[in-house]
Amino acid sequence: MAGSDHRALLQEAIRIEAGAQQALLRGDAAVACDGFRAAADRYRASWEAAPPRSYGRLVGMAKAGVLAGHGGEEAAYVRRVLDDACDSAPGCYALAIAALVQGDDEAARAAAAGMRSEDPAFMRTSTAIDALARGDGDGYAAALGGIVADFEERPAHLTGVPFADTAVMLERLARPRGLAARPASKLMPVLG
Repeated sequence: MAGSDHRALLQEAIRIEAGAQQALLRGDAAVACDGFRAAADRYRASWEAAPPRSYGRLVGMAKAGVLAGHGGEEAAYVRRVLDDACDSAPGCYALAIAALVQGDDEAARAAAAGMRSEDPAFMRTSTAIDALARGDGDGYAAALGGIVADFEERPAHLTGVPFADTAVMLERLARPRGLAARPASKLMPVLG
Protein backbone atom coordinates (compact mmCIF):
# COMPACT_ATOMS: atom_id res chain seq x y z
CA MET A 1 0.00 0.00 0.00
CA ALA A 2 2.79 2.35 -0.84
CA GLY A 3 1.59 5.92 -0.93
CA SER A 4 -1.39 5.14 1.33
CA ASP A 5 -2.31 7.67 3.99
CA HIS A 6 -1.01 6.10 7.19
CA ARG A 7 -3.34 8.24 9.31
CA ALA A 8 -6.42 7.04 7.44
CA LEU A 9 -5.23 3.44 7.72
CA LEU A 10 -4.69 3.88 11.46
CA GLN A 11 -8.17 5.34 11.93
CA GLU A 12 -9.62 2.46 9.93
CA ALA A 13 -7.75 -0.05 12.14
CA ILE A 14 -9.11 1.63 15.28
CA ARG A 15 -12.66 1.66 13.88
CA ILE A 16 -12.50 -2.04 12.93
CA GLU A 17 -11.01 -2.91 16.31
CA ALA A 18 -13.87 -1.09 18.06
CA GLY A 19 -16.38 -3.31 16.27
CA ALA A 20 -14.40 -6.42 17.21
CA GLN A 21 -14.27 -5.34 20.86
CA GLN A 22 -18.03 -4.79 20.91
CA ALA A 23 -18.58 -8.22 19.36
CA LEU A 24 -16.37 -9.92 21.94
CA LEU A 25 -18.10 -8.12 24.82
CA ARG A 26 -21.49 -9.34 23.59
CA GLY A 27 -20.15 -12.90 23.24
CA ASP A 28 -19.87 -13.12 19.45
CA ALA A 29 -16.39 -14.68 19.27
CA ALA A 30 -16.50 -15.50 15.53
CA VAL A 31 -17.33 -11.93 14.50
CA ALA A 32 -14.75 -10.61 16.98
CA CYS A 33 -12.05 -12.90 15.57
CA ASP A 34 -12.71 -11.72 12.02
CA GLY A 35 -12.69 -8.10 13.19
CA PHE A 36 -9.45 -8.40 15.12
CA ARG A 37 -7.81 -10.12 12.14
CA ALA A 38 -8.92 -7.25 9.86
CA ALA A 39 -7.73 -4.68 12.42
CA ALA A 40 -4.31 -6.38 12.58
CA ASP A 41 -4.06 -6.13 8.79
CA ARG A 42 -4.93 -2.40 8.87
CA TYR A 43 -2.45 -1.73 11.69
CA ARG A 44 0.24 -3.44 9.63
CA ALA A 45 -0.62 -1.43 6.52
CA SER A 46 -0.55 1.74 8.63
CA TRP A 47 2.87 0.80 10.05
CA GLU A 48 4.24 0.17 6.57
CA ALA A 49 3.00 3.56 5.33
CA ALA A 50 3.94 5.55 8.46
CA PRO A 51 7.13 7.42 9.33
CA PRO A 52 9.83 5.32 11.06
CA ARG A 53 9.40 4.55 14.75
CA SER A 54 5.58 4.58 14.72
CA TYR A 55 5.73 1.63 17.09
CA GLY A 56 2.22 2.03 18.48
CA ARG A 57 0.94 0.58 15.21
CA LEU A 58 3.05 -2.55 15.76
CA VAL A 59 1.63 -2.83 19.27
CA GLY A 60 -1.89 -2.53 17.83
CA MET A 61 -1.13 -5.18 15.22
CA ALA A 62 0.38 -7.61 17.75
CA LYS A 63 -2.48 -7.12 20.23
CA ALA A 64 -5.13 -7.56 17.55
CA GLY A 65 -3.43 -10.76 16.36
CA VAL A 66 -3.55 -12.22 19.87
CA LEU A 67 -7.14 -11.05 20.35
CA ALA A 68 -8.05 -12.76 17.08
CA GLY A 69 -7.04 -15.97 18.77
CA HIS A 70 -3.55 -16.62 17.53
CA GLY A 71 -1.00 -13.90 16.72
CA GLY A 72 1.74 -16.08 15.25
CA GLU A 73 1.90 -14.28 11.93
CA GLU A 74 1.96 -10.88 13.61
CA ALA A 75 4.61 -12.04 16.11
CA ALA A 76 6.91 -13.23 13.33
CA TYR A 77 6.43 -9.94 11.49
CA VAL A 78 7.19 -7.81 14.59
CA ARG A 79 10.34 -9.74 15.37
CA ARG A 80 11.50 -9.48 11.77
CA VAL A 81 10.92 -5.73 11.34
CA LEU A 82 12.41 -4.91 14.74
CA ASP A 83 15.28 -7.33 14.15
CA ASP A 84 14.67 -8.57 17.71
CA ALA A 85 15.84 -5.24 19.15
CA CYS A 86 14.01 -2.28 20.67
CA ASP A 87 15.00 1.12 21.95
CA SER A 88 11.72 2.61 23.13
CA ALA A 89 8.94 1.54 25.47
CA PRO A 90 6.39 1.06 22.63
CA GLY A 91 8.87 -0.82 20.45
CA CYS A 92 9.79 -3.07 23.37
CA TYR A 93 6.08 -3.62 24.09
CA ALA A 94 5.50 -4.90 20.55
CA LEU A 95 8.56 -7.12 20.83
CA ALA A 96 7.50 -8.47 24.25
CA ILE A 97 4.07 -9.46 22.92
CA ALA A 98 5.68 -11.17 19.93
CA ALA A 99 8.15 -13.06 22.11
CA LEU A 100 5.38 -14.26 24.45
CA VAL A 101 3.33 -15.46 21.49
CA GLN A 102 6.33 -17.43 20.26
CA GLY A 103 7.12 -18.81 23.72
CA ASP A 104 10.50 -17.05 23.85
CA ASP A 105 10.36 -16.12 27.52
CA GLU A 106 13.94 -14.84 27.72
CA ALA A 107 13.30 -12.37 24.88
CA ALA A 108 9.94 -11.42 26.43
CA ARG A 109 11.61 -10.59 29.75
CA ALA A 110 14.34 -8.55 28.06
CA ALA A 111 11.75 -6.60 26.05
CA ALA A 112 9.59 -6.11 29.17
CA ALA A 113 12.61 -4.56 30.89
CA GLY A 114 12.90 -2.17 27.93
CA MET A 115 9.27 -1.12 28.44
CA ARG A 116 9.98 0.32 31.87
CA SER A 117 9.42 4.05 31.79
CA GLU A 118 7.82 6.72 33.89
CA ASP A 119 4.45 5.83 32.37
CA PRO A 120 2.52 3.81 34.99
CA ALA A 121 0.58 1.90 32.30
CA PHE A 122 3.82 0.69 30.68
CA MET A 123 5.20 -0.23 34.11
CA ARG A 124 2.14 -2.34 34.99
CA THR A 125 2.16 -4.08 31.62
CA SER A 126 5.91 -4.67 31.81
CA THR A 127 5.46 -6.26 35.23
CA ALA A 128 2.65 -8.51 33.97
CA ILE A 129 4.66 -9.63 30.93
CA ASP A 130 7.73 -10.35 33.05
CA ALA A 131 5.63 -12.38 35.50
CA LEU A 132 4.07 -14.38 32.65
CA ALA A 133 7.49 -15.11 31.19
CA ARG A 134 8.77 -16.25 34.61
CA GLY A 135 5.66 -18.35 35.31
CA ASP A 136 4.83 -16.25 38.40
CA GLY A 137 1.04 -16.58 38.70
CA ASP A 138 0.70 -14.40 41.80
CA GLY A 139 2.83 -11.62 40.33
CA TYR A 140 0.91 -11.79 37.07
CA ALA A 141 -2.49 -11.67 38.81
CA ALA A 142 -1.43 -8.65 40.88
CA ALA A 143 -0.13 -6.76 37.85
CA LEU A 144 -3.21 -7.68 35.81
CA GLY A 145 -5.45 -6.38 38.59
CA GLY A 146 -3.69 -3.01 38.32
CA ILE A 147 -4.13 -3.00 34.54
CA VAL A 148 -7.86 -3.74 34.80
CA ALA A 149 -8.32 -1.06 37.47
CA ASP A 150 -6.56 1.47 35.23
CA PHE A 151 -8.88 0.67 32.31
CA GLU A 152 -11.93 0.89 34.59
CA GLU A 153 -10.87 4.37 35.75
CA ARG A 154 -10.20 5.80 32.28
CA PRO A 155 -12.66 8.45 31.13
CA ALA A 156 -12.05 7.49 27.48
CA HIS A 157 -10.66 4.56 25.51
CA LEU A 158 -8.68 4.63 22.25
CA THR A 159 -11.42 2.91 20.26
CA GLY A 160 -14.28 4.58 22.11
CA VAL A 161 -15.30 1.18 23.52
CA PRO A 162 -14.84 0.58 27.25
CA PHE A 163 -12.72 -2.55 26.79
CA ALA A 164 -9.58 -3.59 28.69
CA ASP A 165 -7.71 -4.74 25.58
CA THR A 166 -4.33 -5.09 27.29
CA ALA A 167 -5.80 -7.28 30.03
CA VAL A 168 -7.77 -9.43 27.58
CA MET A 169 -4.69 -9.89 25.40
CA LEU A 170 -2.57 -10.87 28.41
CA GLU A 171 -5.23 -13.33 29.58
CA ARG A 172 -5.20 -14.98 26.14
CA LEU A 173 -1.44 -15.39 26.50
CA ALA A 174 -1.70 -16.55 30.14
CA ARG A 175 -4.36 -19.21 29.56
CA PRO A 176 -2.20 -21.81 27.75
CA ARG A 177 0.46 -21.27 30.42
CA GLY A 178 -2.04 -22.14 33.16
CA LEU A 179 -1.69 -18.63 34.63
CA ALA A 180 -4.99 -16.95 33.68
CA ALA A 181 -6.19 -14.74 36.54
CA ARG A 182 -9.78 -14.31 35.29
CA PRO A 183 -10.50 -10.88 36.80
CA ALA A 184 -14.14 -9.88 36.95
CA SER A 185 -14.77 -6.65 35.09
CA LYS A 186 -17.47 -5.27 32.85
CA LEU A 187 -14.62 -4.23 30.52
CA MET A 188 -13.57 -7.85 29.96
CA PRO A 189 -15.48 -10.63 28.24
CA VAL A 190 -15.61 -14.10 29.71
CA LEU A 191 -12.98 -15.95 27.69
CA GLY A 192 -13.85 -19.53 26.77
